[in-house]
Amino acid sequence: MLVGRKRSRWALPGGTIRRKESPEDAARRELEEETGLVVGELKYLFLFGGMNKHHHVFSADIALDARPVPRNEIARCEWFSAVQIATLITSVPTREIVALTKSRASAAAHVEITWGAIDAIA
Repeated sequence: MLVGRKRSRWALPGGTIRRKESPEDAARRELEEETGLVVGELKYLFLFGGMNKHHHVFSADIALDARPVPRNEIARCEWFSAVQIATLITSVPTREIVALTKSRASAAAHVEITWGAIDAIA
């Protein structure tokens, strides 16, 4: 899911970590503030170093019937596939984070398949 302010590029939901707030709590808060979505468990994926900021990247399981609603400074929020995101006007960190997440997911799927094949042979 990507969000956008008026007349701006698409971006991943997020924002600044408040004092004494964990990155996970900030991610959960920002997602709810920007989209109205409330999530249970978040999975920490990696830290992405941007030009001026560090981005803590999480994944979340969200119900299939969940409908994000733009809130606060957000004017739009929509679901996109990774392929679609590559064709959109996005922030540079968003494009890089999505590409990195996609490549890591592909590598993890390959490792799982490989391990499954080794276990089946043994």
